Amino acid sequence: MPVLNLVQAINDALRTEMRRDDRVVILGEDVGKFGGVFRATAGLYEEFGDNRIFDTPLSETGIIGTAIGMSLYGLRPVPEIQFLDFIYSGYDQIVNELAKMRYRSGGQYACPMVIRAPYGGGIKGGLYHSQSTESVFIHHAGLKVVVPSNPYDAKGLLLSALRQEDPVLFLEPKRIYRAAKGEVPEEDYTVPLESAAIVREGDACTVIAWGAMLHEAKAAVEKLAAEGISCELVDLRTLWPLDIETVLASVRKTGRVVVVHEAARTLGLGAEIATLIQERAFVYLEAPIKRVTGWDTPFPYTLDDAYLPRAPRIEQGIRETLDFVA
Repeated sequence: MPVLNLVQAINDALRTEMRRDDRVVILGEDVGKFGGVFRATAGLYEEFGDNRIFDTPLSETGIIGTAIGMSLYGLRPVPEIQFLDFIYSGYDQIVNELAKMRYRSGGQYACPMVIRAPYGGGIKGGLYHSQSTESVFIHHAGLKVVVPSNPYDAKGLLLSALRQEDPVLFLEPKRIYRAAKGEVPEEDYTVPLESAAIVREGDACTVIAWGAMLHEAKAAVEKLAAEGISCELVDLRTLWPLDIETVLASVRKTGRVVVVHEAARTLGLGAEIATLIQERAFVYLEAPIKRVTGWDTPFPYTLDDAYLPRAPRIEQGIRETLDFVA
C-alpha cells in the first residue's frame, strides 16, 4: 500500500473521481497546467484536458457563481479557492444561493459541488493566508463542512463529498499538507461523512480536535499517557453536521472535556460543541468544558506559533480540567 502525504491523497481522490464520473470538473486560479499553488491538482490537466480542469480569472465571485451554474445544469464542479481567506467575495453566492438551493426549490433542485480550500496557520502566511473561519459557514443551513487530519481520511472523505447531492465545503489544513503521511489504498474507497473517529481511547478526559490541531492534541495526549493519564482523543472529521453521538458517548465515559481549534475563541465551533454537550450530557460533567483556541485577533505573522494552540498549551488545558474539583 503506498504511503502518501495529505496533498497527494487529495490529488489521488480527485483523479479517482474524474476517471469514474465524467461530470466532475475542476476550476480555480492556477489549477490547470500549474497544478495549483500547493500542487493539489498536479497532473490532472495532462490527463483530463482543459474541458475538465481549467484556470479562472482571479474572481472568487465568478468561480463560485460559475460552479453553481454548472451544477444546476448537471455537472459536478469542484471549485478551488486558493486560500480560505479569499473566499469572502464569493460568500454571498455560497450562503444565499448554493446553501439554499434545495430549500428554496422545495427539493426539486440539488446543487452538488465541493468547494476545496486550504485553510489555517502555521506557514508564516500572516493575516491574509492563515485564517480558520469554518464557523462562519457552519452558521448557514445547507452546507456540509469537512476537515481531514490525515491522508487516509482525506481521500475517503473527499470521495464521499464528491458523491453528495448537497454542497460541501472541504477545508484542507495546509500546514500538514506534506507533514501528515500515511498508507492510502490505491483502490476506490469512501469514509462516511458525519462520522467522527476515536483516535485514542481513554477515560480521564475527552479531547476534541480536527485538522492540523488533531496532531497537536495527539502530542499532548501522548505526553500525558506517559504519566499514566489516559485521555480519549476524538477527531471530528465532519464539522457539520456534527457526529454528536460519538462525542456524547465519550463525554459520558470521561466526564471532562477539552475542545481544541485554531480559529478565534469567540463564536468558534468550540462554543457550539460545549453548548451541545452541556444541553445533552450536563449530569455527566465533572468539570467546566475547556476551550483551547486561537486568539481573538488577526492572525499575526511574527507570532505565528504563539497564536496557534500548540501541544504545550493543550496539555496545560487538559491538566487544568483534570485538576478541577467542585
